[in-house]
Amino acid sequence: MKAVAITAPGEARVVHVDEPSAAAGEVLVRIRRVGLCGSDLTTFLGKNPMVSYPRVLGHEIAATIEQLGADVPDAWQVGMNVTFTPYTACGACPSCRAGRRNACRDNKTLGVQRDGALSELAVVPHQKLYASPLLTVDELALVEPFSVGFHAASRGRVQEADTVLVMGCGGVGLGAVAGAASRGARVIALDTQDGKLSLARTVGARQVINATTSDARQAVMDLTGGNGPDVVIEAVGAAATYRQAVDWVAFCGRVVYIGYGKEPVSYETRMFVMKELDILGARNCLTEFPDVIAFFERRTFDPRLLISRTIGMEEVPDALAAWAANPGGTSKVMVTVA
Repeated sequence: MKAVAITAPGEARVVHVDEPSAAAGEVLVRIRRVGLCGSDLTTFLGKNPMVSYPRVLGHEIAATIEQLGADVPDAWQVGMNVTFTPYTACGACPSCRAGRRNACRDNKTLGVQRDGALSELAVVPHQKLYASPLLTVDELALVEPFSVGFHAASRGRVQEADTVLVMGCGGVGLGAVAGAASRGARVIALDTQDGKLSLARTVGARQVINATTSDARQAVMDLTGGNGPDVVIEAVGAAATYRQAVDWVAFCGRVVYIGYGKEPVSYETRMFVMKELDILGARNCLTEFPDVIAFFERRTFDPRLLISRTIGMEEVPDALAAWAANPGGTSKVMVTVA
């Protein structure tokens, strides 16, 4: 069957791999949609330290159940449209024992540490499946990146009284905007692209700042009475925004980092102590898939507005190259598999 793999930094191609079969407790699914993520671009650029090559992409997935293995509960039926979590958990490491399996020391995410689901078929343990009869396959494929953003809002302990600054409005950043807004917080979105900021308003941001056309720091301070936001969620992964998150957040505030830094970051560390900050990482998601599905089902906005381009499998290599050439100009690329 066909799949799309990054075979080396800067090289992606359609390859042929063996068809899988469902074992006990698993379902065989036909992949319908796969969203391309910023981590896929990082892998394509050769900057993802967790990836070895070749690597089949695909962790933002919508599929249709095609076959049931033995011992799969009756709740799952052939023909159902589903999405599924792309992570693994060992159950024994300190993270898993603490109930935070999303940060499993031995996690192997689809498309990162193991081959993903940008292929015609895949097998999935039934415990990882989620379904909604109200959502389209395009919408189901958007659940995972939004769940990562929702998890960041959870890690930041966002509350109704908080003002939250979200830095970066890609797919995960928009999920953080929506997650924080769903908790009743006032959300300020920061990006360099007006189109992404428009989407941020759609999913719940009350104010937006374009960092290329304004003094972003001053704008943040003006919107927060000079105090800075209570919570900053960094969804860019750049050294500058890592530092700005600490500099701009309020005293006794919380900083949540989602994006992996692509280079070493140097800090004025006295700010950690002077402000008595909580510095938090947010990895993957934990229990947020149902929350995002419910958010999409409320139809407060059309999730398909997040998709900037829809392509076929054969177009993925060229799309990754174009994205690498203009990273700021791409929002969500959706791959139609079937």
